[in-house]
Amino acid sequence: MILSTGLACSLLVGVFILLVVLRVPVAFALGLATIPVVALDVRLTPFLIIDRMFQSYNSFILLAVPFFLLAANLMNSGKITDRLIELAKVLTGWMPGGLGHVNVAVSMLFAGISGSSTADAAGCGKILIPSMINAGYDRRFAIAITACSSVMGVIIPPSILMIVWGGVMQVSVGALFLAGAIPGLMIGIALMATVYGFAKVYNYPIAMKPTWSTAFKAFKGAALAMLTPVFVIFGIVAGIVTPTESAIIAAAYSLFLGMVVYRTVTIREVGTILYDTGRFASISLFAIGTASIFGWLLAYYNVPRLIISLITDMELSSLATALVIAFLFLFFGLFIDAIPTIIILGTVLLPVAIQADISPIVFAMIGIISLAFGLVTPPYGLCLLISASIGGMNVVSVLKQVIIILLPMLGILLLIIIFPEISLWLPSKVMPNSFN
Repeated sequence: MILSTGLACSLLVGVFILLVVLRVPVAFALGLATIPVVALDVRLTPFLIIDRMFQSYNSFILLAVPFFLLAANLMNSGKITDRLIELAKVLTGWMPGGLGHVNVAVSMLFAGISGSSTADAAGCGKILIPSMINAGYDRRFAIAITACSSVMGVIIPPSILMIVWGGVMQVSVGALFLAGAIPGLMIGIALMATVYGFAKVYNYPIAMKPTWSTAFKAFKGAALAMLTPVFVIFGIVAGIVTPTESAIIAAAYSLFLGMVVYRTVTIREVGTILYDTGRFASISLFAIGTASIFGWLLAYYNVPRLIISLITDMELSSLATALVIAFLFLFFGLFIDAIPTIIILGTVLLPVAIQADISPIVFAMIGIISLAFGLVTPPYGLCLLISASIGGMNVVSVLKQVIIILLPMLGILLLIIIFPEISLWLPSKVMPNSFN
């Protein structure tokens, strides 16, 4: 038989939702949901689906994903995160709620190195959550601010999500990196303002009053680590290296720092680090393959064209369309990992954004920032799950604090939607050719 668009879409989405409800991992659920459609439609064969899956992996840019994860794991294992925390204490620890500000600041610093929010939540959380609890901070607040600040890992460049987005949507990764810099800084400032409010209400203490000697020592200790984002971002923006090559440089440089300069990583530990990196990278890359099959089938049955027609018939303005796009990314991010959502929803909504005269770069920022919220919102909320596990509490117990902290971040997202120049200003100045 030949399936109609409505029946095929109902089968794909319905089976996927059923599998997710049954607690099947999303990467497997996306692949398994395609089986009924392939089995019923005579025009499709399993070999065609497998071929599409392998084609999705035939992308040089996707090699950047495991290498950035490797760089993040080397930073954590090499105690380089500790040096970033000491630097963050000097920069922000003197304010009321000092360790809360340190939490935000170190997430911003770590984001400029790793590009991974989960690595941020795990690496920084293991150190800062116990430290904040011991200093008298509410356990729920310590968990919530760690989880929420870690999302900057996918917003502040370099970002794994931006690399995947650029590869899938054929958008300049360098332009995306530049576009994320100002929004990431704004979110960091908004989080610090929220920490300051909590500190005034609950009388949280300062962390330290830095002296010239402690400041010099902290900057000296973290200086070499902070060169990583300089190599990565400058290399890509200047066109010297590709995103994949920059990821390899970041990983090699992190290994050099850990083994040669700081001597905190041994040869025996390298094997464990490579294994952990391979395990986490395989999860992300497998999800890319199954999401590509799912997205290709949606396109095969003309679902994107129907969505475009539906939104076009509503005659929405560019602002209203951008708000709808943000809502859809926020909603999907509640249930699905960011990378599959980019491949499935992003490719469907890109023509909608272009139809509404929304720049592909602004569309990317709306999508990536919206998906970042999904990392701290149940039922998916991977960063929240990691932070809650470290803090020894149930996710539900910290939801109130998470919602309070997320509200200013949502305000920043709304500002970016209303004033797209926030994202476009830096890439338009540095990489004007990326708009051609």
